[in-house]
Amino acid sequence: MKKNFDDSYPIEVQTKVKRNLVWVVLLSISMMFAGFTSAYIVSMGDSFWVKVDIPTAFFISTAIIILSSIVLFLANKAAKASDVKKARAFIVVTLLLGIGFGVFQFMGYKSLVKSGAHWVTHIIVDDGRYGDYYEIKKNGEYLTVENNQYYYKGEQLTGEDKKAFKTFAAQFNVQQLSDLKNKNINYENFTLLYKSEPLSFIDGEFIRPNGERLEELDFQRLRYLVQNIQDDRADFFMQGEMGKDFKLYYNGNELDYKERTLMYKGKPLSANLQNKLLRGNSDMSTAYFYVITILHLLHVVAGLIMLIVMASRSYTAENAYKMSISLGAGSIFWHFLGVLWIYLLLFLLFIH
Repeated sequence: MKKNFDDSYPIEVQTKVKRNLVWVVLLSISMMFAGFTSAYIVSMGDSFWVKVDIPTAFFISTAIIILSSIVLFLANKAAKASDVKKARAFIVVTLLLGIGFGVFQFMGYKSLVKSGAHWVTHIIVDDGRYGDYYEIKKNGEYLTVENNQYYYKGEQLTGEDKKAFKTFAAQFNVQQLSDLKNKNINYENFTLLYKSEPLSFIDGEFIRPNGERLEELDFQRLRYLVQNIQDDRADFFMQGEMGKDFKLYYNGNELDYKERTLMYKGKPLSANLQNKLLRGNSDMSTAYFYVITILHLLHVVAGLIMLIVMASRSYTAENAYKMSISLGAGSIFWHFLGVLWIYLLLFLLFIH
C-alpha cells in the first residue's frame, strides 16, 4: 500500500514533502531549546548560581558529532552518485560516531557527578559543617578548613593522610548513638572534639570532660559531619576549591571566599543574603545543565534510530535516487543536531 502511495507522486514532490516535515520538526525543537536557554538566563537574575568547568568529554563529543556530519554528507553525496555500497558504509560509520557521541556525553555526566554536581544538590553545607560543633585533631594539631579543603599543619590533606582521616570519621557513620554500643573506636592519631572539648569513648558512649554523655541530637550533628567528610565536602557541596574548580555568583557578580566567609563585592555577605542562600540552598544551574544537555541527547537517540532505519533501508532500496531522498531529509535533521549542540556548548561555556 505504501509503495503504491509513494509511486503515485513525482519524486520531486516526495522530496519536498519529506524535507518540509523535517523543517517543521526542527522549528519546534529550536523553539523548545530557545525557551530553556531563555529561562536559564532569567533564573540567574536574582539567584545564587554555581558555575563549573565543562568536562573534557563534552568537547570530545563535540568533535565526534562534527565528524559524523561530515561522514553523513559524504553518504548523501555517494547516494546521489548512485554508489549505494559506499553510501551504506558511510551511514554505518555515522551511526557508530553517533553512539560514540552518546558514550562521551555519559562520561561527561559521570565527571560532573564525581565533582559534586548532582542533578539535585545544594550549594553550601549547613548541617554538619566542620567547626560549628565538632573539630578533629591529628597528633595534637587541629585540622583546619581552607577554601573547601581540609588542612593539617598548613598542608592540604591528600593521599594516605586523607584516607586515614576518612577512615577515622567513618567509624561514627551509624544511624543512631546506640548503634555504637558494640563498636571499638580506634582513635589512633586523631582526637574528636565537641565544642572544643575532647571526647572520650567509654563503654559505647561519648563522654565529655565534665562527665556528661553526648546526647542523640549532638550525635546526629556528628553524623552529618561524617557524611560530609566521606563525600569530600567541607563548606560547599561542590568538590575542589571555590574560584578554581567552581565559582559562585549572585545577581551576575562572582563571590569570593575568605576565611570561610562568603564575600560579595568585597564585603562579607549580608545577613539578608545569607538567609536567602540558606532558604534557597539548591543549585538550579546544574539542574538546568542536565535538562538542556539530556534533552539534546534524547534527540540524538532519535537521530540514531533514524540512522538505523536508513542503514537497513539501504539494503532494500529499489534505486539510489529513492535512497538519496530519505537520506537527504535525514541528513538535515542530523546536521541540525550537530549545530544545536555547538550552540548549546557555547551557551553553557560562556554562560554556565
